[in-house]
Amino acid sequence: MVSDFRKKKLMYLFNQFFDSNKSGSIDKKDFELAAEQISKMRGWKQGDAKYKETLDSLLKIWDGLQSVADSDKDGQVTAEEWVNMWEEYAKNPSAAADWQNQYCKFIYQLEDASGDGAIDSEEFSTVFESFGLPKSEAASAFQKMSGGKSEISWSDFQALWREYFVTEDPKAPGNFIFGKSSF
Repeated sequence: MVSDFRKKKLMYLFNQFFDSNKSGSIDKKDFELAAEQISKMRGWKQGDAKYKETLDSLLKIWDGLQSVADSDKDGQVTAEEWVNMWEEYAKNPSAAADWQNQYCKFIYQLEDASGDGAIDSEEFSTVFESFGLPKSEAASAFQKMSGGKSEISWSDFQALWREYFVTEDPKAPGNFIFGKSSF
């Protein structure tokens, strides 16, 4: 059973980043809206190659998420299905579903706006500000996540990602990977 602490984190992710249209469940339209929002943030227009690449990536992630989490096959992932899926993940995070690995890589690349292979505080806080979080909170989350380092590498990010979904420790650095400085 998922603890209240982990459920808080999972529902934050569900509500803040996945249920884009605030319908109470996740569906394909949420991923289309996310592609629009990300493209707008980056200055890409609908016909641009980067827009299409972002949309294609997000739709592949949606297909994977739906195949794993949509237990009643109704084309939507409810909050309960979402939490259950991540509970299964927590039992063996090294056996993540392909879509989970794709999503991890997608978020890393999104946050590494400069494309230099590392995420710094400015890149991190700017991305989360575009999703409606206060930039100062995201900057604080980066400091907690990075342990004072100026950048997060891909290997660091992968470890922090796994930690977010499995840890029960409120002070664990992985808790801050999605821009929130406390739960």
